[in-house]
Amino acid sequence: MDRTSAPPHARARTRRLVAVAVCATFAAICLCRVSVVAPLVTAARAGSIRGRVELRREPTPMQRRPGVAELGTPAPRDLPDLLRSVVYLESAPRGAFETNESGHAIMDQRNETFVPHVLAITTGTTVDFPNTDRFYHNVFSLSKARTFDLGRYAAGNSRPVRFDRPGIVRVFCDIHSHMNAFILVFSHPFFAVTDPEGRYRIENVPPGSYRVIAWNEGVSSEAKPIVVPDGGVAELDFTLR
Repeated sequence: MDRTSAPPHARARTRRLVAVAVCATFAAICLCRVSVVAPLVTAARAGSIRGRVELRREPTPMQRRPGVAELGTPAPRDLPDLLRSVVYLESAPRGAFETNESGHAIMDQRNETFVPHVLAITTGTTVDFPNTDRFYHNVFSLSKARTFDLGRYAAGNSRPVRFDRPGIVRVFCDIHSHMNAFILVFSHPFFAVTDPEGRYRIENVPPGSYRVIAWNEGVSSEAKPIVVPDGGVAELDFTLR
């Protein structure tokens, strides 16, 4: 039976089937074209900032007072590591959030010295102050970022302090006037402490433009601009006088 002799409802059904087939074919062609020409979107990769901090001045530690029980022979003590600096981003990257996650760090009291002399932490960190000397210490601070007084406690004891505000905290001992240290508290994780050679590296920095500062013993550099490439390394050196 030819098409002209087919019933009207059969001819209408055939036309609908043909129309559906044509639409499906056209859609498939469009999808193929889109899949071919659509660009691939890849996430930005974190980079890092590295360099060196050169000190043109020679920091000198505070003089230690002799003890009455030493009989002219001073007890051994550690010298504070005054050459270590802290390098940090002036402000957190866009999209980064301030952190108050809990963490722990230690600032020991050993041979009449705070160890380490410089400690860099994020907000929300609790710092333990153990006393490993054979005599009493009394750790305190009058800094705006964190004021505290731990009182006197003997060897083998430790007392904690939680740091919830960013800033620089100067730490002293009320018994030994020559003991002092610094705690730098940041609201972001983009900072690093230099090694004994003055080298530093800040990891996991999102690509973009930043301003970076170097700090040592209360002296800060001017903020230097830098661009961190996608997945690359940016180099930046400092000189502190």
